[in-house]
Amino acid sequence: MLENINSPEDLKKLNILEEQKLAEEIRKYILEIVSKNGGHLASNLGVVELTLALHNVFDFKKDKIVWDVGHQTYVHKILTGRREALKTLRTLNGIAGFPKTNESEYDFFNTGHSSTSISAALGMARARDLNGENYSVLAVIGDGAMTGGMALEALNDVGYSKTKMTIILNDNEMSISPNIGGLNMLLSKLRTKKMYTRSNVIMKKRISEIPVVGKPIVKMVQIIKRSIKQLIIPKMFFEDIGFTYLGPVDGHNLEELQSILTLSKQIDNPVLIHVLTKKGKGYEIAEKNPDKFHATGPFDIETGKSKKEKGKDYSKVFGDKLVELAKENEKIVAITASMKDGTGLTRFSEEFPDRFFDIGIAEQHALGLAAGMAIDGMIPVVPIYSSFYQRGYDQVIHDIALQNLPVIMCVDRAGIVGADGETHQGTLDMAFFRLVPNLTILAPKDFQELEDMLAFAVDLKKPVVIRYPRGGEDKKPFEKHEKIEEGKAEILKEGKDITIFTIGKTVARGIEIAKRLQNMHIDAEVINVRFLKPLDVETLKKSIEKTKKVVTIEDGTIINGLGTAIKELIVDNHMEDVEVKAYAYPDKFIQHGSVDELEKIYGLDEESIVEDIQKHMVDKSTEEKIDGKKELREQQNSFMEEKTNENKREQEEKKENTKKNKHKNKKHKKRNIRAI
Repeated sequence: MLENINSPEDLKKLNILEEQKLAEEIRKYILEIVSKNGGHLASNLGVVELTLALHNVFDFKKDKIVWDVGHQTYVHKILTGRREALKTLRTLNGIAGFPKTNESEYDFFNTGHSSTSISAALGMARARDLNGENYSVLAVIGDGAMTGGMALEALNDVGYSKTKMTIILNDNEMSISPNIGGLNMLLSKLRTKKMYTRSNVIMKKRISEIPVVGKPIVKMVQIIKRSIKQLIIPKMFFEDIGFTYLGPVDGHNLEELQSILTLSKQIDNPVLIHVLTKKGKGYEIAEKNPDKFHATGPFDIETGKSKKEKGKDYSKVFGDKLVELAKENEKIVAITASMKDGTGLTRFSEEFPDRFFDIGIAEQHALGLAAGMAIDGMIPVVPIYSSFYQRGYDQVIHDIALQNLPVIMCVDRAGIVGADGETHQGTLDMAFFRLVPNLTILAPKDFQELEDMLAFAVDLKKPVVIRYPRGGEDKKPFEKHEKIEEGKAEILKEGKDITIFTIGKTVARGIEIAKRLQNMHIDAEVINVRFLKPLDVETLKKSIEKTKKVVTIEDGTIINGLGTAIKELIVDNHMEDVEVKAYAYPDKFIQHGSVDELEKIYGLDEESIVEDIQKHMVDKSTEEKIDGKKELREQQNSFMEEKTNENKREQEEKKENTKKNKHKNKKHKKRNIRAI
């Protein structure tokens, strides 16, 4: 069945039984691909029927849809001509795991972060109305993303505006009791039936026309009706702010879904359809462990076990150290924006439930909450992924830094994360945090240094940012670990020809590069900067003045990171005749692919940096030394050759002289004989 679906038009030719069979095949296909490539599994298995129904009822050659977060669009991609391309999911130059407007005409808005869909869809709907066009606009948003402040702001605007658009609330976690669920379904069916809607309008009009008492009667009936709804249907919140609320509907029943979607098209004001789905639907292991299979690497389908054994990583090291510190300091609290497992806080939540706060997908609130707790004596620790810290930037500035509050902001997934692509790469955090006054910014070279930095941050009593990468240590752990002192760098290797300044994950790479340069007669000094802010000016200046050649290596953007900080230091201190080469990611959004592939593409792998330094940054005095040795060898060879030639000439002269002497003696002898 699946092989015959190359566009939404092919889907519309199927009957309901064929669609149900297609749903089964799609689940197997997605399971097969994600088990090999990794990806977001549970959410995609949960929206198979919903996606089929949407493409059956709407025509997305003219209608438009915005998928919130966008990680649940694998089915959408399959139905819109990208079935075979899905086999390249999340690989370099392959299909993306999120909607991409440059990938398909059926992708209308790039998404990757939560709570954005309603705002974007409302913008499209308003543009449609201003252009005098007529098509449907939909937003699909999960119950988790609905907690985001931006989603609630957009709901408020949509309801007030009365703009015609539809929001699909994909509820895959909330439990609804049979009685309330059944009653809601009954009322939603009544409200969506054409006859009910038409008769309701006619009855209101006729009663309103009755002199004196007509309009008061209509108002009274509406008040009574609304009061009854409020008592038994909590979801009337949506109707109170201007929506027609439909549902809840079984998100795995194609007939019910298509019916309610079809009827929603006839309503001219904002509609919210409440759809109940099950994460991981159809794959029992994922159904039982939806969190584990939300985003997964390659795994064995039969057992659900990862094909790659998960080792110790930065998130776990952070979580374990925080537990250790919290046992010693009861003021430490942990706050997460719905990422307890991903950020390593599971153990903390179990050991200190009263000091653990999961506030849902709401990064702005997480940081505002942290500021409030800090101002009253607590030490909040807030681990958030680098790309999600962007969402709380104003709170970092206004609520935390401005008041110089002791909030510890741990930036997980800093640097390149790989397959999730542009929306998830953590290359911007050093640049935007460095702009903020009062922040102390650190990055560890390995696990132990992360632990040391966390302990340092707890005692500092200032706002601190600690950034660390996804996964484990880049190379084997360092043996040397100097005590963390505020604004103090660490000299890992002394040298005289060139200085390598590096920070965080790239410190290990800096050491390896120095070893390779040594084999080329280039003596490199390696400094673990540790603090992006404040810089250890004295240590850095001393090294720059010594070598006059500087290399910076970092896993952030080229703008306003370590490279920029070093260049500013050189200019501010009027240091002349210093050559600087910065290795970082370019000023662009980085595509998806493996970390190794992306580092190679952008010249940040060990081999590329060594080659570039050798080509452009080799110390001329070193070149002269190398050339001098070569010249000496040439001189020695020339001398030996000359000596050999001289010996040959002497031998030949000697032979010639001997020959002449023989001839002379012979002539003399003949003369003597004649004389006799």
